[in-house]
Amino acid sequence: MTRQADTATVSVHKTITVKASQRRAFTVFTERFNTWWPREHHIGAAELAEAIIEPKVGGRYYERGVDGSECDWGQVLAYEPHGRLVLSWHLRGDWSYDPDPARSSEIEVLFIAEAPDRTRVELAHRHIERHDGAERVAAGIDSPSGWTGLLALFRERAEAG
Repeated sequence: MTRQADTATVSVHKTITVKASQRRAFTVFTERFNTWWPREHHIGAAELAEAIIEPKVGGRYYERGVDGSECDWGQVLAYEPHGRLVLSWHLRGDWSYDPDPARSSEIEVLFIAEAPDRTRVELAHRHIERHDGAERVAAGIDSPSGWTGLLALFRERAEAG
């Protein structure tokens, strides 16, 4: 758990180890994203029905509300089964969507096999300085309910078998 800041970049880094194969860890994080993403983490007016990462470069990273409405969160920039995922993140400091790519950050997730049944997951949320309200964004994603808690939920699901 580190937060790095200088005049050029702001980023948050997290690393966890998951008792699951590299393939399973990647699949749970991406294709089964909705199974571990918390319902209270949404930006739409409606309650969250589904959180989705489309499994392809150029795919959407978004939520669908219980009323059928959709809210984009970003886009899939790299999709490399079973080792790497990169997403753009277009949320402002007030957790609303900003469509301007110049004001988006990036989430890179690496899945590194340490053993057949153990994977190290390294997450880097970088270029946070691009956001309006960058300090608030960094504080939120580096909080216990940010990436630390989210990765704990992911690990629990990935290890469930």
